[in-house]
Amino acid sequence: MTDDFGYLNARIRVRQSQMLPEGFFGEALTLGFSGLVKILAETIYGPDLTGDDLAAVDRAVMVHLHRTVGDLPRLAAGQAREAVSLLLLRADLVNIKIILRGREAGWPKEEILGHLEAGTVPRALYDVLVEAPDAATLAQLLTLPGHPLARALRRAAAAAREPLALEIMIDREFYKALLRRAQDVDQPYLARFMRFEIDAVNLATALKLSMMEITEELDRFFLPGGMRINRPFFELLASGEVAALQELEHTDFKPVAEEKDLTGLEHGLRCLLLAKAHEGVKDVLGAGMAINYILHKEWEASRIRLLARRAFFELPPETVEAEVFCR
Repeated sequence: MTDDFGYLNARIRVRQSQMLPEGFFGEALTLGFSGLVKILAETIYGPDLTGDDLAAVDRAVMVHLHRTVGDLPRLAAGQAREAVSLLLLRADLVNIKIILRGREAGWPKEEILGHLEAGTVPRALYDVLVEAPDAATLAQLLTLPGHPLARALRRAAAAAREPLALEIMIDREFYKALLRRAQDVDQPYLARFMRFEIDAVNLATALKLSMMEITEELDRFFLPGGMRINRPFFELLASGEVAALQELEHTDFKPVAEEKDLTGLEHGLRCLLLAKAHEGVKDVLGAGMAINYILHKEWEASRIRLLARRAFFELPPETVEAEVFCR
């Protein structure tokens, strides 16, 4: 292991070169399920594909992610290891939300596990976490020393009951701790990216609030720490002034200024995050290359899962095409 990013980024370059080409997704979009499984078996996911059903595809994606993304902290030490671990903590946050949403919606355990990303939480622990009935129980089960999500879950569970409020409070506590740690490891690009991500979270949350017609105490949903989205703009958008999105024309979020529905906005924000992460390839002596690789591997995994579900349930390609590609 090494204390700098040289060795880590060299390994990441190799893994980046092995990612699925865009042509794979174009072909997979029109295939039946058996055809999709066949071409997936011929890729780097092949060694992890141990069956030919939807659960096997989900399992292969998760195992592959844990092997090619989850192991990154073990390839470095010192600040490099801390920076990569911070990036993987984001996946832990996503996974906790998936578990909470899945439990709320009544998803079976296998379906929840099939959507999880590769973070710092051991895979075996997720078998226990998905059984938790609520956030308070999740916090009790997440007993990893120093993990910021455990504290965020405890504080959120004690103060919020409605699902959206609970998620935002988890976000607030989590990103506050994460941003502080990113600044401590002296990685300016990493801190800037996380602030950009906080802005994206605030935009999506504001549109959700406007759709739910929640107009009181909007400030409790606002996530501090961003760069472009301030509290007055957030409250204006959340109160139903969707036209306020036009104010994004002169910011990095200009490509989503015309979006009016939540699905389109969230997809557009994800594409913007991917583009912002790609700028990190220039950060050859810092955490930027890891940011780019991790986000694009997560994107690759989510696209495979989405295409597998389209094929399995025999849906027309156009039902998912817009979500599979960034235009």
